[in-house]
Amino acid sequence: MTNLIYEQPLNEKIRSYLRLEYLAQQLQANVDQDHQHRCFDPLFALCELTERCDYRGEVLKDVDRQLFALSKWQSLPSIDDEQIELYISRLSAARDILQIAQRPGQELKQNRFLTALRQRFNMPGACCNFDLPQLHYWLAKPWHERQEEYQDWVSQFASLLTPINLLLELTRQTTIYQQQVANGGFFQGTSDQALSLIRVKLSSEQGCYPTISGHRNRYAIHFVSFDKQKHSDQSIEFELATCS
Repeated sequence: MTNLIYEQPLNEKIRSYLRLEYLAQQLQANVDQDHQHRCFDPLFALCELTERCDYRGEVLKDVDRQLFALSKWQSLPSIDDEQIELYISRLSAARDILQIAQRPGQELKQNRFLTALRQRFNMPGACCNFDLPQLHYWLAKPWHERQEEYQDWVSQFASLLTPINLLLELTRQTTIYQQQVANGGFFQGTSDQALSLIRVKLSSEQGCYPTISGHRNRYAIHFVSFDKQKHSDQSIEFELATCS
């Protein structure tokens, strides 16, 4: 049995963080394994997002808020002080690096090879040898050389991606999963606290997936049959985590 986790952000900030986290995971996969020219898609997508919006100020504010919250948790009973200290140390180090770092991806704008590729990659089917002979040359390099170059390009975003990954990790740990049942394929709930993320854990054997909507204090989950592509009328057992 395979349990799948579906996540739905309830504000634009978490939505942006999740997109950046997803791209970071794709970048790491391309560092670990040779995916040929497909490695450039997430790299250029990340360049596009960081050029369109300067996330640094918002991330620094969130890191400071989280550090303040963690410092308060240290005085509570039944708290793992060692774990709290570890997160404080990791967040503080990430904040210090982000404060002095230049805007992520700035140096890549000066890379003539990447600039030429990026202009062409937006065109359908434009990765042929006659379109991009420089790409054909680069792909012929030994994998370890391309891997080192790619790692260098990816590392220029580490100052931003590292604190975002930590913030999302802590967000997900604000609550644990609870067993729930969606009667007639529908479930809704409310919260006294403002929520930022809904997480649904569901067995793939149930043959359906959730569509989640909500805002701050309330949310709704509809389960959709994959084969029929319509709302399920069955009782669906699932696990739910509502993160503040």
